[in-house]
Amino acid sequence: MENRVVLITGATDGIGKQTAIELSGKGFHVIIHGRTKEKSEAALNEIRSITGSNALSLIYADLSSLTQVRKLAENVMTNHTKLDVLINNAGIYMKERKLSEDGYEMTFAVNHLSHFLLTNLLLDLLMKSDDGRIVNVSSVAHQNAKLDWNNLNGEKSFSAYGAYSLSKLANVLFSNELANRLEGTNLKSNSLHPGVITTKLLKTGFNLSGASVKKGSETSVFLASSGEAASLNGEYLVDCKVAKTHPSANDREVLKKFWQISEEMTAHI
Repeated sequence: MENRVVLITGATDGIGKQTAIELSGKGFHVIIHGRTKEKSEAALNEIRSITGSNALSLIYADLSSLTQVRKLAENVMTNHTKLDVLINNAGIYMKERKLSEDGYEMTFAVNHLSHFLLTNLLLDLLMKSDDGRIVNVSSVAHQNAKLDWNNLNGEKSFSAYGAYSLSKLANVLFSNELANRLEGTNLKSNSLHPGVITTKLLKTGFNLSGASVKKGSETSVFLASSGEAASLNGEYLVDCKVAKTHPSANDREVLKKFWQISEEMTAHI
């Protein structure tokens, strides 16, 4: 049987790397994305030593650059004839407002815009799978987000947690509108909260520790590989179970408007 192929962004540490280990162990061909060649190679070698799998490949790009995101997508399409699963996992937490090279607030650029663009660029490849899945790693922090159409870039006011929670709401809004657009196809889109997990992001952003990265990877692995998850579309999961989400996530007008804005922010680059 041919390996199912999964691309995991931010797979060089934390939840992303553990997700790569788990799916590699289940026989997936795992495309490991990292920001730099060095980190990506180190992660690949570690995953190979743990799982014994040779069905691993590397890809690297700085997700804060939409130009690099486009090159990443081109690389995947050049080297792979199909993609079964895309896990939009990479995330950052910025303590101060900083703009990306494209002029967008860095948290929003990396956590949302990069994945919005990457997913859209890879849709045709994902459609080639008879059981395609898009997994968007959000956070319970999205429940606290304030959606101000005039402050998506933090231009009026900025707080680190506000920007992070907005980017995580963006993951859910994107995931749900994508699910609406994919209705009736063999491709599904869902989002999740991985739990409060001991990762570099949690320590840097919140000075906290939590559960293990193995625990944190469980819902991503479930959505990517479980037969039970095959029919799920447009859902938000916590601990591998469908959960309630932000009220705006079910507002079709909000979803459409947010999609349109995201398209406008990524189309010209």
